[in-house]
Amino acid sequence: MTQFRENFSIEFKKLSTIAWPLLLAQLMQTGMGVSDTIMAGRYDALDMAAVAVGHSVVFPILIFMQGVCLALSPIVARFNGAKEAHQVSYPVWQTFYLSMLLALMVILLSFAMPDLMSRLDMDAPLRKETLEYIFFVLMAAPAFAIYQTLRNYCEGLSKTRPTMVIMFIGLLVNIPANYVLINGEFGLPEMGGAGCGLATMLVFYVMALATWLYTVITKSLETFDLYGSFVKPDLRFMGAVAGQGVPIALTFLAEVSLFAAVAILLAPFGHLTVASHQVALNFSSLIFMIPLSIGLAVAIRIGHLIGEKQTPKARVAYICALVLAISTVSVTATGTILGRDMIAGLYTSETAVIEFASSLLIFAAIFQFSDAIQVVSANALRGYKDTRAMLMISIFCYWFIGFPTGIILGLTDIFVPAMSAKGFWIGFIVGLSSAAVLMTWRVSVVQKRLTRLPS
Repeated sequence: MTQFRENFSIEFKKLSTIAWPLLLAQLMQTGMGVSDTIMAGRYDALDMAAVAVGHSVVFPILIFMQGVCLALSPIVARFNGAKEAHQVSYPVWQTFYLSMLLALMVILLSFAMPDLMSRLDMDAPLRKETLEYIFFVLMAAPAFAIYQTLRNYCEGLSKTRPTMVIMFIGLLVNIPANYVLINGEFGLPEMGGAGCGLATMLVFYVMALATWLYTVITKSLETFDLYGSFVKPDLRFMGAVAGQGVPIALTFLAEVSLFAAVAILLAPFGHLTVASHQVALNFSSLIFMIPLSIGLAVAIRIGHLIGEKQTPKARVAYICALVLAISTVSVTATGTILGRDMIAGLYTSETAVIEFASSLLIFAAIFQFSDAIQVVSANALRGYKDTRAMLMISIFCYWFIGFPTGIILGLTDIFVPAMSAKGFWIGFIVGLSSAAVLMTWRVSVVQKRLTRLPS
């Protein structure tokens, strides 16, 4: 027991050290999206709508690229933990080649966007503005690929502060670039919402350059010799990275598409219901950054400990992450319930929306516990390189448990009168709770399997 307490204390400190810069980075990333929406909205309602629609198109594409690159950090962490510095550069380069291949596919997709968007029932001015926004963001795909690859290289080495600093640089570039390009300052053309897209493109290239410079000039990275010699593409290794990364990306998309589907199904209930649901969902997404950061940290830590052949300590790291996540959401959930009227009031001044959103925030508070456990457990599975199980559990729980529960309670009178948004939030809780249970069970299965293996 004394040894466990010592290991717990050590891992708790290490996890906290890795997680807090990631949390600030995630919050700043969210801040970029918020600034885009606010600044486009102050210019014109049409431009704000174009940014909103355009973001809904490009976000799943970028999240897929990011998910694939997330396979890299546990691989790097394992080699680093095993003190095999000479092995680190190879997976980094193969992930770079894979991500650039995805970036090429994204650029080709951008040229098909006018035809795809023409199939949607949109006003011509809105379609034009949206297409310009989408084009600029997708043209940043190569920079996004470089940034995500090098970010995961650094994070795999437990260097998360650069992510925080570089994301802050991105935010500092984003806000003035938005202002200049949206409003046409300094003799530049007035671009409106499309200017947000160009600003986002500039931000991604700045962040890619800054991350590259960090990896070049930092003395502590010299031992990994990332740029020492040419590494040619290895299709087999790229396939192995994709085998780990694609399930992560699809897991992200499974959750994102679930929330998008619910928003569409709630549309017939009117704008008050949709707006109230959006308030609760937006606030939950903000709070989610805390357990997500802890999850990202535990994936890195588990990968490192597995590389060190410290399997029992990896289990302790997972327990630490659960304790840290549950402790933090206990605070945020309590704050959500006690301050739900004030929180809703920050989003809108409409009394009806505030009242309904306030009632949904009670469900959002409960939702935080299941969400925290499942995201920590999912990232632990990523650290153990068991991403296919993570994907299957996510799809089953989100789409075959949570979504049908939401439809039955929200849209039908089978058990109770149709509850609209409340029914879907109960569905979210049921689906995420199921995922939390199954993910936790899967982590224990993997841990027992590793314990039985000869050292």
